[in-house]
Amino acid sequence: MTSTIDFNLAEKPRASILIVYTGGTLGMDYDQNGSLVPCGFDQVLKRVPVLKELNINLSVSSFDPPLDSSNVNASHWIQIGQIIKDHYEAFDGFIVLHGTDTMAYSASALSFILQGVNKPIIFTGAQLPIASPRSDGHENFVTALEIAADLQDGVPSVSEVCIFFNHLLLRGNRSKKVESQHFDAFESENYPVLAEAGIIIDYNLPSIKPYEPASKLRLYTQLSEEVLILKLFPGINRSTAASILGAANVKGIIMESYGSGNVPHQSWFLELLKQTIESGVVVLNVSQCNGGRVVQGKYEASSSLDKIGVVSGGDLTTEAATTKMMYALGRYTDMSDIKNCLTTSVSGEIN
Repeated sequence: MTSTIDFNLAEKPRASILIVYTGGTLGMDYDQNGSLVPCGFDQVLKRVPVLKELNINLSVSSFDPPLDSSNVNASHWIQIGQIIKDHYEAFDGFIVLHGTDTMAYSASALSFILQGVNKPIIFTGAQLPIASPRSDGHENFVTALEIAADLQDGVPSVSEVCIFFNHLLLRGNRSKKVESQHFDAFESENYPVLAEAGIIIDYNLPSIKPYEPASKLRLYTQLSEEVLILKLFPGINRSTAASILGAANVKGIIMESYGSGNVPHQSWFLELLKQTIESGVVVLNVSQCNGGRVVQGKYEASSSLDKIGVVSGGDLTTEAATTKMMYALGRYTDMSDIKNCLTTSVSGEIN
């Protein structure tokens, strides 16, 4: 369930922003026993009084109860997407407050299920709760709001799904969480930073999706959760690989391979892959490396993959590959359409 509350903080606001408050570390405070518990957005507002000085009107749509991001699934992505679609015409931008653990998955998913985005949709959160004096949530939240309200030549400075964290604005479906102990939690190895917030907010305009005034927002609500991830490792044996590749009720497998797409080239492994693909399962090959891309056939260890029908994921992150697979399997039934979707750019997620 969600509830929406308006916080009219400005008489003549420069922008109106809808905050989708899902939960996460940012929105936590200490209870009477000293334990961290989710708090309502009114408590967040008290912890960040500078919000009243931004000249931005805020409305908040809150998940009830707040969600631990480790419990996120496809239904929550559709719920976030529906909230944004329902309020799209009434607001200039959207902030999604979200736990960091699965934020890159959620931002990637939103970039696929929401097509025709022409306003900022910015995910942010914190490594330390808003109640902590050293919380990074204050800066992340305030700057995300500034970006969501910002205009260049009368149009939004950003018109895509992003993550803002630790001074950096990243394309959502290019992002990965890489740090759990420091504030620089996210990186985007295969795509440039969209903006960097210092004394000024320095936008990398050539890398930001262009504003398209004729675009109409569309929401796709069919996502298949019949996917799994196979992470290769030295010593993987036949029975382990067979149990994963032959799992019941699976339509898509994201295979995390070595380097530029390399896999063990023992005959039993390639035969298992071939049998899986012939059974109608889509196998998408992505790299375990944070940077770089899959180039099937570059080395002998990947030269057979094209022949047996493994789909090259190029420079997709695992997060984008997983959510894109869910989107492709939910939207299409024809195998050629599914493979075409996986190998072409839907929302700037792949080169």
